[in-house]
Amino acid sequence: MANLETSLKECLSSIDGATAVALVDYTSGMALGTLGGGKDFNLEVAAAGNTDVVRSKLRTMEHLGLKEEIEDILITLSSQYHMIRLLKGRGGNGLFLYLVLDAGRANLAMARHQLRRIEGELEV
Repeated sequence: MANLETSLKECLSSIDGATAVALVDYTSGMALGTLGGGKDFNLEVAAAGNTDVVRSKLRTMEHLGLKEEIEDILITLSSQYHMIRLLKGRGGNGLFLYLVLDAGRANLAMARHQLRRIEGELEV
């Protein structure tokens, strides 16, 4: 099992095109850990804002009576991909990994696969 800091570092080092990553509690909107971002990309603000995305999708699924679980939410911008992966299992309830990728360097299928693997190793 990997601790939070190790897992966040692994996201940035092993996922091609990764520029920022955060572990976020979508019940409070708070980032429990962040890595990357910078002065032009406030990762705390982005993480908090994406809690609204997760909450809205969960609410919509409830209204529709969908009994599915969200695996990933993908937002594509002209130069970036934003991937939200809801955590499952041990202590992951109410948490998601938020990954920002450079669209010119990222492979979405590989990023999704690697993020799923890192999630499985993360100890929350």
